[in-house]
Amino acid sequence: MIYPTLELEQKLWKQGYKIVAGLDEAGRGPLAGPVVAGCVVISSPDQVVDIVRDSKKMTKKRRDIAFDLIREKSTAYGVGIVDAKKIDEIGIRYAVLEAMTKAISEVEKMQGERVEYIIADGGIYLLEDYNMESINKGDLNHYSIAAGSVLAKVTRDRLMEDYAKQYPEYGFEKHVGYGTRYHMDMISKYGPCDIHRRSFAPFNAKPLD
Repeated sequence: MIYPTLELEQKLWKQGYKIVAGLDEAGRGPLAGPVVAGCVVISSPDQVVDIVRDSKKMTKKRRDIAFDLIREKSTAYGVGIVDAKKIDEIGIRYAVLEAMTKAISEVEKMQGERVEYIIADGGIYLLEDYNMESINKGDLNHYSIAAGSVLAKVTRDRLMEDYAKQYPEYGFEKHVGYGTRYHMDMISKYGPCDIHRRSFAPFNAKPLD
């Protein structure tokens, strides 16, 4: 297994960037539910949570443990959430950017200072107002990004578990909104609910009012 390191963060610290934030998102592709961004700043190797990996490589139990430890040990952290209705209104690209901006804003409120450099997982959209780079397999290799991915995924999964209680027929607790066969069968049977993204295939409808 590949373990994320602080090599890049430490390099940026040496270059004079005191506040380096790791950023990742969860939920860009599902047919239902929000998109969520997680952002983490640490300032010392002592703040590393050893069990943190790319969130997709971790069990649910370990993600839940890591989620609490990241929030306890990090210098600052933030989560940004944009719901399905907003995704339909502005499109997934701008919804991801909005979630990222919200997460960074939370970090800056906690930190009391502006983030100086952002490292993000590959394929994520860049924010023009920040020094920022997107790194292929960033959540696999770089600690701050991996920690951000854990915050984003755990937050989103818990939201989808709550939605599963509200809309039990869809099984959101199982697939968290992705287009599994079961989910597609339930959509065919019941139609979309309020948290489905109507602008996504297979709905092919106009964005929600």
